[in-house]
Amino acid sequence: MDCLRFLTALRDEARRKIEKISSADIVIGIPTYYSCGTIEFVINVISEGLNKHFPGKRAVIVISDGGSTDDTREVAREVEITNFNQEKIVTIYRGIPGKGSAIRAIFEASSFLGADAVALFDSDLKSIKPEWVKNVLAPIFYGYDFVTPYYTRYKFDGTITNTIVYNLTRALFGANIRQPIGGDFGISKELIREYLRKDVWESDIAKFGIDIWLTVEAIVNKFRICQAKLGVKIHGEKDPASDLSGMFTQVVGTIFQLMIDHESFWKDIKKSEEIPVLGDISEEEPRSFSIDKKTLLEYFRAGYKNFGSVWKNIISLDNYRVIENLYKISRRSPNRVILPVKNWAHIVYDYAIAFKETEIQRFKLLSTLIPIYNLRVASMVNELRDIDDLNAEKYFDEQAEVFEMEKEYLLKKW
Repeated sequence: MDCLRFLTALRDEARRKIEKISSADIVIGIPTYYSCGTIEFVINVISEGLNKHFPGKRAVIVISDGGSTDDTREVAREVEITNFNQEKIVTIYRGIPGKGSAIRAIFEASSFLGADAVALFDSDLKSIKPEWVKNVLAPIFYGYDFVTPYYTRYKFDGTITNTIVYNLTRALFGANIRQPIGGDFGISKELIREYLRKDVWESDIAKFGIDIWLTVEAIVNKFRICQAKLGVKIHGEKDPASDLSGMFTQVVGTIFQLMIDHESFWKDIKKSEEIPVLGDISEEEPRSFSIDKKTLLEYFRAGYKNFGSVWKNIISLDNYRVIENLYKISRRSPNRVILPVKNWAHIVYDYAIAFKETEIQRFKLLSTLIPIYNLRVASMVNELRDIDDLNAEKYFDEQAEVFEMEKEYLLKKW
């Protein structure tokens, strides 16, 4: 028996339960890993949302766990589903560790059950409401294939999205999708079928890179996409000064790999298109949290000492001189550290080219970008210090426009 490559992410016990259920209109998947503190709340809200907004639809909630050794699965099993039209499956997925394998199990369950619509929700959500279920699923029943979340977020929440992923999704693939790695998605039966045909489930994409892969594949394959208003997202947010290196390299590495895979698509994209935002939600103010700028800049300075020679070989001389000057400024005047957006866009594009040209140790290469990413986040902290969340959104929109305008820089060097 070949244990290194799995033909399915579903374990036998889960498959037997799916066979017993036989069919469903809706499947809602919750990828979990050490989620015992939030999973009960998330399941209960999803069940309430199904009961309130889709009472006539037969639904299955699939909790796809990564082998948590806390009480995640035990808590999930104990949550009582009383609605006769709803079922629940709790299982450990099979495959390489990562969110992608969890999602593969959910997709396989939905395919077997013949579900018309699938929703994915993160397991650490603290702000999910029954209306989220409606807003993510309803567009699928009206003909959309892929629904991405449209949150109201604190200006420093989601820094990997705000510094890189949103900008590249828009500039390269031509879709103004604000949260391309938001994690809370709606997906049609046809798009699920397309995803399951792809040979990515044993790759690095099956780790943190799965969300951007789902989004880009929907764009490139010309499926119908919209965004759903979900209001404030409160979840297990992380200070970007903490160690996000694994997530950073997987997400950025995936989008760089997608640039290589879909070169013929994005090279001809001249301008991004607006993606409709649908649904109503009660608006709230997002919760603020502190950013450790001192640690961000310390990480950057350590990177300058360790990787300065690497940076010289990857980024243009003009951009390296900007970095060199900011190294000096960061030591004496940290509040004056500003990495201009144009320079940042060029650096990201230079790293994308280096990633393409590097045959081995690509993810090790990406680790050398993290200190400059920390510099960019520290720069945003300085630039947005006295700006409210609404105006911060205008800033992020303008930043993405710079990435679009500087795409010619990428094309000339690619």
